[in-house]
Amino acid sequence: MKHSAAAALGHGHGQGRRRSLSSHVLVFSLVVFVFVLYSEDFSCILIRPFHRRYRTEQQVDAEARVADKDGAAECDVFAGEWVYEPAARPLYAEEECPYIQPQLTCQAHGRPDSGYQHWRWQPRACSLPRFNATFMLEKLRGKRLMFVGDSLNRGQFTSMVCLLHRAIPDAAKSMQTFGSLTVFKAKDYDASIEFYWAPFLVESNSDDAVVHRITDRIVRVGSIMKHARYWKGADIVVFNTYLWWMAGRKMKILRGPFGRETKNITEMATEDAYRLALRRTVKWVEESMDARRNRVVFVTMSPSHPRGMALCSSKEWGGDPAGNCYNETAPIGEAGYWGSGTSKSMMRVAGDVLRRSRVPVTLLNITQLSEYRKDAHTQIYKKQWGPLSRAQLADPQSYADCIHWCLPGLPDTWNELLYAKIFFSMPKSQPRAFAV
Repeated sequence: MKHSAAAALGHGHGQGRRRSLSSHVLVFSLVVFVFVLYSEDFSCILIRPFHRRYRTEQQVDAEARVADKDGAAECDVFAGEWVYEPAARPLYAEEECPYIQPQLTCQAHGRPDSGYQHWRWQPRACSLPRFNATFMLEKLRGKRLMFVGDSLNRGQFTSMVCLLHRAIPDAAKSMQTFGSLTVFKAKDYDASIEFYWAPFLVESNSDDAVVHRITDRIVRVGSIMKHARYWKGADIVVFNTYLWWMAGRKMKILRGPFGRETKNITEMATEDAYRLALRRTVKWVEESMDARRNRVVFVTMSPSHPRGMALCSSKEWGGDPAGNCYNETAPIGEAGYWGSGTSKSMMRVAGDVLRRSRVPVTLLNITQLSEYRKDAHTQIYKKQWGPLSRAQLADPQSYADCIHWCLPGLPDTWNELLYAKIFFSMPKSQPRAFAV
């Protein structure tokens, strides 16, 4: 009897366990059913707090993209106007950035006005994302951003370093120069911002980063590897080349290597030589850059006011017929202004060549927005390359630099546009030709 009772009791406990297990399975199944049915609501509840915290930590604007006011995916950030905004500009102080070359420190060299520092570019159909140094450094973590070109591109490189360096402790950053290559390192991010001197992109007799003030310029339009071996491995490459080509209608072309006796020199129309050099650059991009992980940017022509180093006229913007950019303190106000400071034929050549690249090239079209900025040049407020004559000192317009730009100043806007294009908008499958 006891045995039978124990067996019956065990049997009862077994049935209870099975009923309990069945109940748990039923409850679990019901929870799964409800979760699946309302999965979108649950995902919003679970994900939203993390999403908010991430964006707060990154300090990104509410809309982290270049968006059209009407809701379109992208707008033309290069069409707009200059807005005077002294409360928000400049983005850094000249004396706070130790990396600015003395050829660009206008306040330190006696410029009496500072209004050129306070202008902000406002696109017509959208607003640019606010430049955030920490966010950009995070985007550059483990990467190389390289500027390749002439002194105007070096000015943009310097501007970028000035925009970023305050977000990096002194012990965690460095700047070194190795011949034609200058490297700024953000050590905590394993990131580098670099500049490589190559005014023609291809090989030339002006390739020395220090001694290059050569009037009789010679290029090898098919030779690029002397320089390009230093660009290999860069994640973002920002090219420019224009100013050094504008020495005349003809360009001297070397068919063989440079040597003690440079031979086989012929002349070619400047536009044709420029086309060949850009084609060689595009070929290197196609062979060396991966469109899935690399970005290639081409900065369009930086204008002068007006073009040329000699005394020339500012009458094209309503100024003194005997003047130039000297003593100019405000931008040109005429909407759609297009002066003589850039060669439209050279712009068409660049647009045509870059449009054909199999690897997408992002155009940073700074030309017309920079045309307005006759006030932003270094003028006479810079370190001079050599002693000035009495005649020059008596006539400052005669040696005013109407090509390069003060820092802080216009190149900071170029970098705001670069920041927007590479981090907040998708590159088009093929670049468009310049609108000229």
